[in-house]
Amino acid sequence: MGSRKCGGCLSGLLIPLALWSITVNILLYFPNGQTSYASSNKLTNYVWYFEGICFSGVMMLIVAAVLLVLENNNNCKCCQSENCSKKYMTLLSIIFSALGIACSGYCLVISALGLVQGPYCRTLHGWEYAFEGTAGRFLTDSSLWIQCLEPAHVVEWNIILFSILIALSGLQVIVCLIRVVIQLSKILCGTYSVIIQVTDPHWRPDLFRSTSAAQDSMNLVGRFFKLHHFLPFLLPSCLLKLSHLNFFRIPMCLLVCLCGLNQWNNCKTCILC
Repeated sequence: MGSRKCGGCLSGLLIPLALWSITVNILLYFPNGQTSYASSNKLTNYVWYFEGICFSGVMMLIVAAVLLVLENNNNCKCCQSENCSKKYMTLLSIIFSALGIACSGYCLVISALGLVQGPYCRTLHGWEYAFEGTAGRFLTDSSLWIQCLEPAHVVEWNIILFSILIALSGLQVIVCLIRVVIQLSKILCGTYSVIIQVTDPHWRPDLFRSTSAAQDSMNLVGRFFKLHHFLPFLLPSCLLKLSHLNFFRIPMCLLVCLCGLNQWNNCKTCILC
């Protein structure tokens, strides 16, 4: 319950961050509050990558909405087993959180490049990137900013807005990373069963509980290769109690958990620990 509330708060936090990213990116099109430079295409080329509007903005709003839906207790089941349904919801949450990391990471990189490149402005030599060859040194040397004659205060405008975009997208990356950690902890540390498809009618789940390490491990290997597929990404609670497992049962436990199940009929549930 606590992790669900935390996940919902984190997903909700993505919404204002996305809205602020859209607002800041739009302001980049109007240096010093003037619209004429956008219509004449006298802006830095990195504003046309729509990093704040599309990726750190609209895409993150979609990601946040999906994550909030997945956190809802009343979401639909994706399969017959309630346990299976929860695990697939967890997997979807990890996928969309990873998508959020990709989108906000894109905005972070593009904004950093735009900040280092500097603004497109009019100098004594005409319209050009006055600080393109300085490798970002102009950021700490304000005496160089007078090279840009037009638009007025364009250097400060770009530095402030691109820095805000970097901060907002960086926060989005952190939030999505935390969500991935939370969802992975549910998988790695949850008390879930492992559902396996049995093809040998004489196969007995209590082989996993055997106390004779050597003999039972050999039997387990033989039985293991007679099974078709195992449910993916469902790690049992026994991984939290590795001290109670002998040497030979640990790799078998991992193998059972990391394979995948393609069919749901005629399944039996086996608690490994």
